[in-house]
Amino acid sequence: MAIIQLPKDFQWGVATAAYQIEGAYNEDGRGLSIWDTFSHTPGKVRNGDNGDIACDSYHRYKEDIKLMKELGVDIYRFSISWPRIFPTGRGPVNSKGLEFYHHFVDELIANGIEPMCTLYHWDLPQSLQDIGGWANREVVEAFVEYSTFIFKEFNGKIKKWITINEPWCISFLSNYEGKHAPGNHNLQLAVTISHHLLLAHGKAVKAFRNLGIEGEIGYAPNVEWIEPFSSKQEDQDACHRGMGIFIEWFFDPVFKGKYPDFMLDWFEQNGAVPEIQEGDMQMISQPIDFVGINFYTGSVGRYNKEAGLLEVEKINIGYQTTDIGWNIYPEGFYKVLNKINNQYGNIPIYITENGACYNDEVINGRVKDEGRIEYLKQHLTSIRRSIETGVNIKGYFAWSLLDNFEWAEGYDMRFGLVHINFHTLERTKKDSYYWYKKIVRNRWFEI
Repeated sequence: MAIIQLPKDFQWGVATAAYQIEGAYNEDGRGLSIWDTFSHTPGKVRNGDNGDIACDSYHRYKEDIKLMKELGVDIYRFSISWPRIFPTGRGPVNSKGLEFYHHFVDELIANGIEPMCTLYHWDLPQSLQDIGGWANREVVEAFVEYSTFIFKEFNGKIKKWITINEPWCISFLSNYEGKHAPGNHNLQLAVTISHHLLLAHGKAVKAFRNLGIEGEIGYAPNVEWIEPFSSKQEDQDACHRGMGIFIEWFFDPVFKGKYPDFMLDWFEQNGAVPEIQEGDMQMISQPIDFVGINFYTGSVGRYNKEAGLLEVEKINIGYQTTDIGWNIYPEGFYKVLNKINNQYGNIPIYITENGACYNDEVINGRVKDEGRIEYLKQHLTSIRRSIETGVNIKGYFAWSLLDNFEWAEGYDMRFGLVHINFHTLERTKKDSYYWYKKIVRNRWFEI
C-alpha cells in the first residue's frame, strides 16, 4: 500500500451539463436546441432517448445541491442552457430562465460550493442552427452577446468561467463524423466550425476583460493520448496527427496565435482549409487564466491508409475497458498532461472532466461500482505524478455527479457517482460516491 496525497489547496469538484441533466425542455419559455432536434430525430440516439426530462434537475436542483454538500466538494462545474436564456439565440431575454440560474447559483453559494460556469456545452439554440449554426460568423457574434449578458448578470457570484466545452466534439465529431448534433458529414464544414469556435472563445475572453469581470476564464478541450505502435516514422506521424486534431489544432491558436502546419497541410490535402480573416488569430490568442482538460481514454495507434481521415488505426493491445468500450489508460493521462505543460507553458490546469462508464444497477439499495473507484484511483494517481513532475494542476472534477443523458448513447451509459432511476428519478448514492467523499475530506487515498 502507498499513500497518494493531493495538495491542501487542491479543489475537488463534480461536473455536469445542462442538456444532460435539466430536462424541462419546453418549460418556462426555454427555446429548442440542436440537441432537442437531434434527439427527436429517429435513429440518432440509442433507444430513441432524449433529454426532455433527463434527471429533472431543473425541478430538483436543491436535492442535487444537497448531494454535493454531503459529498463535501469545493466546487461544481455546470453549464447554462443558452436557449433557456435566449430562446431564439439572441434577445429578448427569457426572465424565467435567468431567474432559475440565479436561484441555482445562490443555492450553491449558500451551501459553500463555488460555481464554475460553462457558457457553451453543446446546446446551440435551434434558431441559430437554422441560419447555418457555427459555420455562420453571425453565430460567433450571437455567442459574444450571450456571454457578455451572462458575465454582467453573474459578476461577483461566479468567478470561474469556461467559454466552450470540447471544441473537437462540436466541430469534428458533430459535423464530420456526424455522431452528435447537428449530425453533418462535411470536413470543410467541421474545419470552418473549429475556427469559428476558437474565434468565439477569443471574443468572449476579450469581452470578459473589457468588462472588468471579477475572476478567471479559460476553455475546456478534450484530449487523448495515442502511443505509437512502433518507432516507424509512419506510425509516429499517424499518432502525431491522431493527437494533433485534439491538442495542437485547438491549443496552438490559443497559446501560439497560429494553427499547426502539420495539421493545416493534412486538412488541405483533404480539401479543407480554415477561413481565416484578418485579426482572427490575434483575437483567438487572448491570454487566458487556465485551461480545462477533459480526459477519458487513450490507445496505441499505427499507420493504416484505410483508417479514415487521419490514417491512424487505434488498437487495443490488452487494455481493460469501461462499459462504453473506452480503454482505461491512466499512463496516457500522465503523458498528455506533461505534453501540454511542455508545449504550452506552465499554465494552471483544471481537470474539468474525468470519469468512467460502469452500468452497475441498484441491488438491495446499494450500487457496488468498484470499477469506477479503481478508475478514479488510477487517474488521480496520474494527477499526483504530474504535479510532482511540475504540471500546475489546480483541481479535479469527477464526471459526473449524476447518471444522465449520455448524448448519442441515451440513458444506457452511466457515468455518475449517483445512480438515477430514469423511471422514478430516484437518486441512490453509489459506492464511488462514498469513496470520493472520503477522498475530498482527507485529501489522500491508498493504492
